[in-house]
Amino acid sequence: AKAGKDIPDFRAGDTVRVGVRVVEGQRTRVQNFEGVVIARSNRSINSNFTVRKISFGEGVERVFPLYSPNIESITVVRRGVVRRAKLYYLRGRTGKRARIAERRENVSQ
Repeated sequence: AKAGKDIPDFRAGDTVRVGVRVVEGQRTRVQNFEGVVIARSNRSINSNFTVRKISFGEGVERVFPLYSPNIESITVVRRGVVRRAKLYYLRGRTGKRARIAERRENVSQ
């Protein structure tokens, strides 16, 4: 884990794009995994977060260690409005029921 790695401020309900380093034989490439953060645990170096997405009609969840050297980048695509810290209820929902409203930052004119 690189010290001082710039990790954006994200929380449950946000949609993030995680660039994961994938090793195939001799070469490495970066594979993007984009989905909704359904859980985040903050335990200093052992912090991790769970990202859920629907891939070809199948729900896929992946747990990423926050400070893993295999994580190339974390980008917040959109921010969501939720009232829970853990969004495990999304597992039982599909389609429009699984949608999360977007959080708008209040910008003063």
